[in-house]
Amino acid sequence: MSVSVWRGNAAGGRYETFEVPQYESQTILDVVSWIQQHADPTLTYRFACRVGMCGSCAMMVNGTPRWTCRTHVRKVLDGNKLTVAPLRNLPVIKDLAADMDPFFNKWVKAGGRHRASATRADPIAPVKPESQARVTANAGIECINCSVCYSACDTVAANPDFLGPAALQRAWTIVNDEKHAGREAVLETVSAAGGCHNCHSMGSCTAHCPNELDPLSAIAGLKRATARNFFKRRG
Repeated sequence: MSVSVWRGNAAGGRYETFEVPQYESQTILDVVSWIQQHADPTLTYRFACRVGMCGSCAMMVNGTPRWTCRTHVRKVLDGNKLTVAPLRNLPVIKDLAADMDPFFNKWVKAGGRHRASATRADPIAPVKPESQARVTANAGIECINCSVCYSACDTVAANPDFLGPAALQRAWTIVNDEKHAGREAVLETVSAAGGCHNCHSMGSCTAHCPNELDPLSAIAGLKRATARNFFKRRG
């Protein structure tokens, strides 16, 4: 098969085409690894677990963000051709390795880090797993910050200040976490410019999430919660 791979860095680049042998149960990560091992050892890319647990191998495959370790060639091969590029909406370090700093900076800005409401010396407060808040919080905790949703988001593409679906989904988890201190501050942050109200509800984040999470619904929850806060203050 003919595989076009993006080569370059933040200053620019081009596609380079390689002829790669096909075999059974071959993944896109296998293809990229074959090129690096047999055709061009200077090809730069990122991966770790190879089993869909870390998310570090995410790339654009035929224009769609995917985990390359879980994407089989036979499912995406288009006329015996493939195109592989770094994740969009992020700066490029080199070749297929994107710079994740803007993604994680926004995650932190949205209030993604846990702030304890008690100390180790305090008694452990029980949290009922069946409570609505806990169920809502649990819905997003399997996010592994692979940035596929961020790369799929057209709002991020049009507005670099938009926090993005992963950061906002994390904020919604935090808002519903009974043990988190400063949940109101998180709502204030995500209601500001670049926050949840900048989302156009296109749903690309949910459609492309490899873990089948639903950031779109989380963002909708933030919109409702921030609106309630706004009218509560006015009242």
